[in-house]
Amino acid sequence: MAPAWIGIEKILIEVFQEAGFSDDDIADFFTGPAFLAWNHFGNLQGSWSSSLPFEWVDDQFALQKKIVKRMVELGITPILPAFPGFVPRAAPRVLPDAQLLHSIQWAGFPEIYTEDTFLDPVDPLFAQMQRSFITKQQQAYGNVTSFYTLDQFNEMIPPSGDVAYLRNVSSNTWKALKSADPNAIWVFQAWLFAQNTTFWTNERIEAYLGGVTADSDMLILDIWSESMPQWQRAQSYYGKPWIWCELQNYGATINLYGQIQNVTNSPILALQESTSLSGFGLSMEGQQNNEIVYDLLLAQAWSSEPLDTETYFHNWASARYSSDQRPGIIYDAWETVRTTVYDNTNLTLMPSVPKSIIELVPRTSNMADITGILGTKLPYDPAVMVSAWKQLYHAGLQDTSLFNNSAYQYDLVDWTRQVLANAFIPIYKNIVDIYYKSNQTAESRIKRLKAQGQQVTKLLLSLDLVLSSNRNFRLSTWLSAARSSAPSLAYADSFEFEARNQITLWGPSGQLIDYASKAWSGLMKTYHLKRWQMFVEYLTVTEPGKYNQTEFEQQLLVWELSWVNDTGCQSEEPHEEVDIQEIIARTVDQWMDLFT
Repeated sequence: MAPAWIGIEKILIEVFQEAGFSDDDIADFFTGPAFLAWNHFGNLQGSWSSSLPFEWVDDQFALQKKIVKRMVELGITPILPAFPGFVPRAAPRVLPDAQLLHSIQWAGFPEIYTEDTFLDPVDPLFAQMQRSFITKQQQAYGNVTSFYTLDQFNEMIPPSGDVAYLRNVSSNTWKALKSADPNAIWVFQAWLFAQNTTFWTNERIEAYLGGVTADSDMLILDIWSESMPQWQRAQSYYGKPWIWCELQNYGATINLYGQIQNVTNSPILALQESTSLSGFGLSMEGQQNNEIVYDLLLAQAWSSEPLDTETYFHNWASARYSSDQRPGIIYDAWETVRTTVYDNTNLTLMPSVPKSIIELVPRTSNMADITGILGTKLPYDPAVMVSAWKQLYHAGLQDTSLFNNSAYQYDLVDWTRQVLANAFIPIYKNIVDIYYKSNQTAESRIKRLKAQGQQVTKLLLSLDLVLSSNRNFRLSTWLSAARSSAPSLAYADSFEFEARNQITLWGPSGQLIDYASKAWSGLMKTYHLKRWQMFVEYLTVTEPGKYNQTEFEQQLLVWELSWVNDTGCQSEEPHEEVDIQEIIARTVDQWMDLFT
């Protein structure tokens, strides 16, 4: 099974039109295309770029028909969306008799973009709109599924914690879904229980799930089973079928990381202890890297014993590089990262992929050793990554055909990126040490800060060059895709703005800044490097006793907004393929001390 959400906006528009909402009312409901997932969950409404073009909605709907058709041909059951109850802000005027609620402010966004309007499932209109929604999907795609995703309180607190209310709201939601499709199974992600354990006590979880009296009518996704499983404290969801899911990363963070012991041992523990466990799944926020840990879980799903990861990594590398006759050192490289980089067991330290400090707003504290979700502390010795990199690189020198292998090209860039990102940490710490060092003249401090600033520039330009050698690590790939998806040239700049905003400010003025940051060429050179240069410059003109992070971030935000709005400009990145071997060799020469 897999979710099939493309085109949901088309169905919502038709349901809203039936209820009496105008096109302007509906346009005010949707976010831009880069933020629609949070619109679907009721976290966000409205766009801080241009309104979502209905022509694009039609294109997406046509695409969804092809996707669903192909899924069915391949034997994949689509999990279609259901109507969750979120409606346009004009609902009090359009639906004056409806029972309406409001969600909470989300992630610090201005009220204009959050606090969504919610149609209470106890209102008969909810069931009516649900039937319309499901019926329209069946007419469009055929009778292809009985599974429907429906999440009402994702990262939001319900209007009441009373157990009777929670049981009543889920009961009415379930009954409305069954009235639309008698065979419907409500697919529900348990992230809300993990995200707010204070509100979601066991009593409230049991009440909410208990509103669905037929256990088989619900399928729960334990969304972060490898790090923060909820199935144990929630007593296997009180008998409801559930799926053990691997999340791994937030915001599609690009860094090497894994929990191979949790991914192989914990599923077996769940099999032994839970009678309602129904399957295994992937729920990552991005799958552009660390493919091996996702493949590992999919392989583990077919075994009744924990897989031998040493054997698995060796066989996986053979398949990845299209031969089992590659130099032995390439397997040594993967063995080195298997037992270190991919074997984090300290979940208190780092429960998910760590972020590189290069991609974060610079500051003089709380930067390099942050633990927890979206933390920055490396759960391994950086020297290990250098050793693994040397092994991978020398495999190419021994078998030069590897430099023409696309998977090897990708991995060599990715591992070089990781080594250089790790090397940035001591450079940053030197900057802070110099800035706050006592018993030095202002002239000496400024001179030394500028010297370190030159090191920052040198390293990030080297990193940008490495990243430019592979189209998967280029900003231009991302922006070109955004522009080409626009329904017309008139919307291309808006779509590019959305793409720029998501990987930087993540909001109209940095509400979730750097949440989805990326290490991409072009972005490294024109955005991350500029922020660090501005940081070093701020330190040189500001005495340590007068340092003000808020003041610096206000200055930075003005420039960040200008970068996000700088759409339609030509990229400086190469459009032709470049010689990766030459670029990597040049990088080794420049940063020899890292690789010796």
